[in-house]
Amino acid sequence: MVSAEKNSILLTFDVEDWFQVENFKEYIKFSTWNYFELRVEKSTFKILDLLDSFSFKPKATFFVLGWIAQKLPGLVREIHERGHEVASHGFDHHLCQNLSHKDLIKDLRTSKMFLEDLTGYEIYGFRAPSFAVNDSIINTVQEAGYTYDSSYNSFSGHGRYGTIDLTKAQKKDACYKINDNFFELPISNFKLQNRVIPLGGGGYFRLFPFYLFKLCMKSVLKKENAFVFYAHPWEFDPSQPRVEQASKGFRFRHYINLHKTENKLRALLDSFSNCNFVTCMDYINSINIK
Repeated sequence: MVSAEKNSILLTFDVEDWFQVENFKEYIKFSTWNYFELRVEKSTFKILDLLDSFSFKPKATFFVLGWIAQKLPGLVREIHERGHEVASHGFDHHLCQNLSHKDLIKDLRTSKMFLEDLTGYEIYGFRAPSFAVNDSIINTVQEAGYTYDSSYNSFSGHGRYGTIDLTKAQKKDACYKINDNFFELPISNFKLQNRVIPLGGGGYFRLFPFYLFKLCMKSVLKKENAFVFYAHPWEFDPSQPRVEQASKGFRFRHYINLHKTENKLRALLDSFSNCNFVTCMDYINSINIK
């Protein structure tokens, strides 16, 4: 049961491996993925064990790539059995806008059904690779049978992040009700006057000093009563192989402070232990948007 008197924090993790990130696609082709070492299981277990180490048992949502689920079905079942929400990150980590409507529907439905077969439970949520969405893609996500999307990132300084029109949606706290059967949970960012500062997680969480991240996070919670945080299991794996042929910018963004991620997440959990750490679907069910 989610307490209405507490702020809610939605921890979300995009379950993909180190060689599958968009910044490295120029150097690591999809056709070669089978030849690389799978490290995602160990780093995801690191996250699961960290969450279990807290007495208040924070819950999270894991957006699992279908390709990973196919290779590591036991990992998907473990996430579910530990009480967390399993959601979809698509199947092959292709950018949604690069797929035809037919191929996108196939990707969305195949990943959803595959994860449902593994867990025995309905899969409600989707997150697009690289937060690359638009209104048409959001409509297709709903068409594919999902209840919510969590792909919109309002930071405009990243070339791949998409935009969607939420002006007609009903908003309550961190959730937008697009229609009676579909919701959007955007990544949380910090707004300074008219400027959006990327705050929701990932490389920004690793880059910003924790005291500053915490201060901005408190400001968002005061305004929204909720915070949507994201990270990837590879961010908890400082020993992962290096893609030396990648550009300096991509290498900086990917490898900066990997050795600090686990302790920073632990500090976040400690600092906000008075909040509800809930899954995305439990949060949507709790806020009762009219």
